[in-house]
Amino acid sequence: MNKELRRVSLVVLAMFVALFVSSSIVTVFESDNLRADSRNTRTLYASYSAERGPILVDGTPIASSTPVDDEYRFLRTYENPELYSAVTGYFTLNQGTTGIEGALNDYLSGTANDQFFDQVNAIFTGQNPRGASVELTIDPAVQQAAWDALGSNTGSVVALDPQTGEILAMVSKPTYDANRLASHDIPAVIEAYDELIADPEGPLFNRAIGGDLYAPGSVFKLVTAAAALDTGDYTPESEFPNPPRLPLPLTDGQTISNAEGGNCGGTENATLATALRLSCNIPFAQLGGELGSQTLSDYADAFGFEQDLEIPQSVTPSVFPEDDMDEAQLYLSSFGQASVRVTPLQIAMVSAALANEGELMQPSLIESISDSDLTPIEEFEETVLNTPVSSETAATMTELMVDGVNNGAASNARISGVDVAGKTGTAQNDGAGNTLWFTGFAPANDPRVAVAVVVENGEGFGNSVAAPIARQVIEAVLN
Repeated sequence: MNKELRRVSLVVLAMFVALFVSSSIVTVFESDNLRADSRNTRTLYASYSAERGPILVDGTPIASSTPVDDEYRFLRTYENPELYSAVTGYFTLNQGTTGIEGALNDYLSGTANDQFFDQVNAIFTGQNPRGASVELTIDPAVQQAAWDALGSNTGSVVALDPQTGEILAMVSKPTYDANRLASHDIPAVIEAYDELIADPEGPLFNRAIGGDLYAPGSVFKLVTAAAALDTGDYTPESEFPNPPRLPLPLTDGQTISNAEGGNCGGTENATLATALRLSCNIPFAQLGGELGSQTLSDYADAFGFEQDLEIPQSVTPSVFPEDDMDEAQLYLSSFGQASVRVTPLQIAMVSAALANEGELMQPSLIESISDSDLTPIEEFEETVLNTPVSSETAATMTELMVDGVNNGAASNARISGVDVAGKTGTAQNDGAGNTLWFTGFAPANDPRVAVAVVVENGEGFGNSVAAPIARQVIEAVLN
């Protein structure tokens, strides 16, 4: 009998342990997944029961919660939603969250660990729980200037403070009205979402930090030139053969040409300084071939390529395809063609590092997070992400980029009385039009803004389309 009792006891004990372990896993390790499950209607109602905190630009709400007379209690509303959609994202009943709404959902909904005592206080006092407010680094005047300057073009503008990493403007077009997705009319929300998803122009993609990424074209020459100078093996006066066409190695008669089709600058040889100023492809192809894929890859990574960044939204890593690159691909990659792919934020980061004496700051959209009673929870802290080049290299690159604006291929970025450092790019696409770029910073002697502009499927060159857009953004900062 005792033997049978022991067996039963062991079985009961085993069942108890299994129950304890499984319940612990569910309550401790799976709680976040269960909260995030779209089928969890309890979490959905709970997320609307609290007054969601506002998202602020210069102290003014661009996203806030308005009391309504339905089961959700509060309606999320967006001011000037198309202007700020790339920043705020959206908060919906059944289609998830994006942008700041998604990245800082815990703070905005009042459920972050840092807000635990506020949650407890709300329970004991009977007050309605409220989420934290999030103040952004966006400058409203610069954001508006970037929006206006980009006009009807498809593309993006990113502006950074190179000394701090604060994002002053982030625009992506085409865009959308987040209020349509915040409605409590579920069929209307689904209809709006399906419409946006089906739109071939992809308005839900934040082109500044994600989407399909872009071929950088000649703005990548900044990375190649900086890498060459920083190795100490090259100077601005280093010369390269400058024929009208250059055969690609290991190909069946394929060649590279310069943008205008002849000798870049009309000379038999071109210096590194001239090649950057006039954006010559053939000298840069040869320079990249000499540097090698490993060196170029190392410097690209140091500038932020291949890194998983959060600003706090997740940024799609930019790509320099080092693996299995043959010599022909290396030549093309050296001036931003082949399989090199970037975000506008990444290109702005390259300019920002050169503007900041070689130090690359961690980019961020968040100036501060404050509790409902305005008590600071978290404040922006400047963080050095990397130091891709020396201060000497950065200073030399600045001189070369200023010459590119004053006397070269980036002339449409000139601003009277201000030294602007800049570089244009024109990436050829398989489809219609080109990808047009400008990146740079100003004032060159005391940089206050670094900017990147990209225009999809454009006509002409980066200097004719992207540079004037960047100039207006820079002027908005300086003014």
